[in-house]
Order: sequence, then structure tokens, then C-alpha cells
Amino acid sequence: MSGEVFQAQVIRNFFETITGQDRNLTRIYMCVISLAKLRMEPPEQMTFLLDQMRKSKQKRELSIDILDYVCDAARDLDMTTVQTAFGVKEISALADEFGSVSYDSL
Repeated sequence: MSGEVFQAQVIRNFFETITGQDRNLTRIYMCVISLAKLRMEPPEQMTFLLDQMRKSKQKRELSIDILDYVCDAARDLDMTTVQTAFGVKEISALADEFGSVSYDSL
């Protein structure tokens, strides 16, 4: 569970970086490499990601392969674990809590 929590945090930082005002390629690089290490990617995948980051730096635009990789990693995460990690509650859980409040306690 903790590995998925860390992955979710890295993915969130990645998307905050690429959508923020300071689109620092070094931060993006660190997010991608950290995510790959957390996912224990094989050396071939790491080499591919490093190559894509190098090309992104040369062209001054983020490679679509990097974006695809991070999106695939986000899709593979267990949503319940991620929601728990960030304190998000499901609507049904909130409805149960609200339904348990009686008018006498107000």
C-alpha cells in the first residue's frame, strides 16, 4: 500500500509541475525517474525513459511517451489506496455519516 501512496504523490507532483507556471524539466525528470524506480521498472524501460527525457530537453517540449508512461502508471494504481492516502472519502461514506446524524443531536 505504501508504494502506491508514494507513486500517487510523485504522479501528483508531476502533473502539478507540467501544469504550473514553472515547468522545470529537472523536476519532471526527477518525478519520472522516481516513479520508474518505485515501480521497479526493468533497465530497458529506464533507458527508454532517460532517452525520452534527453530528447525532451533537446526539443524543449515534453515527449508524449513520458506523458503516456505517467498516465499508465496513474491508471494502474488502486483508487481506494490513493483516495485514502490523500484523505478523500467516497460519497457513499459521507452519506452514511450524514444519515447517522439525528435531529435530536442538533
